Amino acid sequence: MAHAAPVSPLAPKTTPELGPVAGVRFATAEAGIRYKGRTDVLLLTLDEGTTVAGVFTRSKCPSAPVEWCRANLAHGTARALVVNSGNANAFTGAKGRESTALTAKIAARALGCREEEIYLASTGVIGEPLDATKFEGVLQETATRLAPLPWIEPAKAIMTTDTFPKLATAKVKIDGVEVTIAGIAKGAGMIAPDMATMLSFVFTDAAIEAPALQALLSKGVVDSFNAVTIDGDTSTSDTLMLFATGASGAPRIDDAKDPRLARFRKALTGVLADLAEQVARDGEGARKLVKIHVTGATSKRSARRIAMSIANSPLVKTAVAGEDANWGRIVMAVGKAGEPAERDRLSISFGAIRVAHEGARDPAYDEAEVSAYMKNDVIDITVDLGLGRGADRVMTCDLTKEYVAINGDYRS
Repeated sequence: MAHAAPVSPLAPKTTPELGPVAGVRFATAEAGIRYKGRTDVLLLTLDEGTTVAGVFTRSKCPSAPVEWCRANLAHGTARALVVNSGNANAFTGAKGRESTALTAKIAARALGCREEEIYLASTGVIGEPLDATKFEGVLQETATRLAPLPWIEPAKAIMTTDTFPKLATAKVKIDGVEVTIAGIAKGAGMIAPDMATMLSFVFTDAAIEAPALQALLSKGVVDSFNAVTIDGDTSTSDTLMLFATGASGAPRIDDAKDPRLARFRKALTGVLADLAEQVARDGEGARKLVKIHVTGATSKRSARRIAMSIANSPLVKTAVAGEDANWGRIVMAVGKAGEPAERDRLSISFGAIRVAHEGARDPAYDEAEVSAYMKNDVIDITVDLGLGRGADRVMTCDLTKEYVAINGDYRS
């Protein structure tokens, strides 16, 4: 069986209480896809008139459910979401496409809606066919138990190697009417930008037309999920979807730049950022959350590439795991990024402690001081290139022996 990891020491101390989102109901079930004795299927229904937006993996080998969702997204409406864990239904050829079609057919029959209104997501092992007949009966029975709470159940049902469920929420007003945003996510390994987490679903009872919803989501993902990396590996199944039921009674908005959406836009970005950080905190085997700040770059784009070069470096990540402020490895990662950088302008800090300045070790460098800092659970690394005003921040985690153990045992 898969290696069972203890709850990450970086897990949030408390789990947020998510309230109901008008127009959203759900239930979970055990279908025996891979795991025994735990829920592995989520059925979530949405009121008629719900709009939808999505951002998916840029992998050239996407899963069958990703292809299904991309095709249906053109309709702009949704009535249900079906998610299974344990099997990614990726690299499964014609059988994968057949299983998505059968899953949608079973769900549509259970709910009395059209198949193109069903959205699907799968996560787990790649390359093994998904037996969609296991959903027969299960989805029909699950549809009889739909309820607006508790959100912890769907968050648990979509987990694979995650060690804790990931939830976030916010409430704001649109034109005087309160609306709710609630989101869940799963992801711990095979995490890299475009998208960054394998699965995340966000729901709101705001009334926003699909094109505007898509614009809000595409912008919100840039500095949240796409600024997270665990191991540099982009999943075949990465899916982020945003559903707006319109059931709050707030006015319907069709332009993402509408001033009435200002607070909503900020709240949505906050929910996405919260979920993204939880993914970084649950990196497989992680013991430290690492935030990479790059300043003084020639552009934000350049800063992002340099930050990702640092965050994805196994040498940097293992040094952090060993609580070693090995800034030489950071210099290496900056230099290999292929972006503008000048050695003699470079400054590097761990937390508030500057360890390198103008291309050499800082004259005030104190090994004991920085070693004490490296024992913290959250490590901030700042690189100032001294070239311009471009800046960015990404999140990652350390690379431990536990990561190897988890992934070495994943299919066994």
